[in-house]
Amino acid sequence: MTLRLAFMGTPDFSVPILDALVSAGHEVACVYCQPPRPAGRGHQLQPSPVQKRAEALGIPVRHPKTLRTAEAQAEFHDLGLDCAVVAAYGLILPQPVLDAPKHGCINVHASLLPRWRGAAPIHRAILAGDRETGVTIMQMEAGLDTGPMLLKDTLPIGPRTTARELHDALSALGAELIVAALDLLEAEALTAEPQPEDGVTYAAKLTKEEGLLDFSRPAVELDRQVRGLTPWPGCWFEAPTGEKIKVLAAEPARGDDEPGTLLDEELRVACGTGALRLLTVQRPGKGPVDGAAFLRGFPVKVGGKVIA
Repeated sequence: MTLRLAFMGTPDFSVPILDALVSAGHEVACVYCQPPRPAGRGHQLQPSPVQKRAEALGIPVRHPKTLRTAEAQAEFHDLGLDCAVVAAYGLILPQPVLDAPKHGCINVHASLLPRWRGAAPIHRAILAGDRETGVTIMQMEAGLDTGPMLLKDTLPIGPRTTARELHDALSALGAELIVAALDLLEAEALTAEPQPEDGVTYAAKLTKEEGLLDFSRPAVELDRQVRGLTPWPGCWFEAPTGEKIKVLAAEPARGDDEPGTLLDEELRVACGTGALRLLTVQRPGKGPVDGAAFLRGFPVKVGGKVIA
């Protein structure tokens, strides 16, 4: 049986999930996403990845600034939905919206709930050094990612896994799981499991300030910081020249000296514990280069401090 759905999502994480719903034969009556935002040098309004994909598929798109108005809630109710699928939408769903579809609203969340409720579960899992994460399909309710769990599956986080790699893998897993969940929903075989009270953590929204590399911290933590915060908000340190040097890739290494000291010509920098080899860096207005190329134009010699 085909379900009549609304899909609610905005970033590129959500696009494979929308594609999976369409490929599975469900009727996606409407797509909801965030309004177009200014982007690029010209600050032209740009539609979100989900809006672009929905328009290519010929699906009507709505992007209300809020769902709290009676008008927006009536429009949603009038779609006559069996279910709404939500994946990184970006707006809070008020109770009238949650209640409108026959089977309510189901969320594709990129963590193993109750760990990492909130806005940035992929990045927080890497930053915390988690060895695994996954996707939870959840029945939505008014609380922040507090609803009962319907289906989940895990993915390992390897020692070199980046946020981008994990993002793509979780998006693909979410697409697979939501189709399976809707099949079970149609068969009336979907069982809701309340989230345990133990193990709740919150994945706070990322800030630009979190990208500053503090070399007094252990190298393994800075490595996770680079892997978890690239490409956004990105990691950086301030050089003695006053320049903000972006660090695009790094890895832990052996080394022992005062934090911030340049240990060799491969851009190995001493940390609070161990050292961090800066594999790819970028000066303002320049392209990314490897460590050796960076040092050819950098006024710090081995034994000196790379930080201001």
